[in-house]
Amino acid sequence: MANILGGKGSLFDQFLGELRNVDVQNDRMRFRRNLERIGELMAYEISKKLEWNNGTLTTPLGEAELPLIAEQPVVATILRAGLPLHQGILNYFDQADNCFISAYRMNHKEDGSFDIKIEYLSSPSVEDRTVILCDPMLATGGSMVLAYRALLNRGEPKHTHIVAAIASREGLEYCQRHLPKNTTIWIGGLDEELTAQSYIVPGLGDAGDLAYGSKE
Repeated sequence: MANILGGKGSLFDQFLGELRNVDVQNDRMRFRRNLERIGELMAYEISKKLEWNNGTLTTPLGEAELPLIAEQPVVATILRAGLPLHQGILNYFDQADNCFISAYRMNHKEDGSFDIKIEYLSSPSVEDRTVILCDPMLATGGSMVLAYRALLNRGEPKHTHIVAAIASREGLEYCQRHLPKNTTIWIGGLDEELTAQSYIVPGLGDAGDLAYGSKE
């Protein structure tokens, strides 16, 4: 299942528009904050799909009955671009466990192609847990699928929520083909074009560089 949150006339579109806008995105602090805001809104929507139990709380004047979350998720991110999005999700799931995955492109200068390598994984057990795996850009989908497979070294998730601010059609379909059925995909905007260098068009540019500065 894929859920597209943008394009429906809400504050989500305001934040996503500022991420794309070259006149706004040059402010790194605002760019990070907008990714964080998108993470917060995604977390709110995902929370509606989680398990809740009937609960009772004691107030100063008595008792109140209301649903209580059954179990906190594991929030996972692909470094480094995913950190602001991860923080936004963590702002709402503030008792969640956390996972960090280091992935990078190994470029082949001869033909301009590249391979994606997973370098490092820091994660609790995800056996029978709900996992929220986030990365701002879902381009080819290769990094997301490899990150999910790396997580399997820590167990088999009960359900996985994939979160991306912007996805290409190709990347979305790749994930739908290569991720298990107990996966839900949440994206902000869906773009149709992917360049030969695997950049999303119109996209927004390099999310990692815009958030943290260019790298060598």
